[in-house]
Amino acid sequence: MSHLTGKRVAFLLTDGFEDSELTSPWDAVTSHGAEAVLVSPASGTVTGKNGHEAPVDLPVGEARADDFDGLVLPGGVVNGDQLRTDERAVTFTRDFFTQHKPVGVICHGGWILTDADVVSGRTLTSYPSLKTDLANAGATWVDEEVVVDQGLVSSRTPDDLPAFNAKLVEELAEGEHPAG
Repeated sequence: MSHLTGKRVAFLLTDGFEDSELTSPWDAVTSHGAEAVLVSPASGTVTGKNGHEAPVDLPVGEARADDFDGLVLPGGVVNGDQLRTDERAVTFTRDFFTQHKPVGVICHGGWILTDADVVSGRTLTSYPSLKTDLANAGATWVDEEVVVDQGLVSSRTPDDLPAFNAKLVEELAEGEHPAG
């Protein structure tokens, strides 16, 4: 029996996501027993920047953080830019932080965190082009493979996926992380 059995993890994304930043963490959490659910403002299927197609399981307007144990925000410039302008996606993301649930974010997935106003006082990493946006939102940005800050797991690029996946699974297994 795996240590994520019984946990539900939302993957929030739309067209233009970085393919491996969906498929690799998805495989990591499901191989440890979690149920992965693709949540999106799009309907039907979403397509990654390299052509990977994935079916949408739940429209973001119907998704509630209460129904999940964690959230994963894959990157991709187009994906990240579109999600941060969708108020339902921003609210859904913010609710995970309000509930102190684990969140994994990689590459450009971190853009939505600035609009959700959840990075002030946190340390995280991302694709380097987000450094200024995250710092302006109150975060401390560092250039590291993976950073964990009170249940927020962040990484820079697909090259960091092995470290990201390991920490993501660890934080999901730990569960809620009340602010200290």
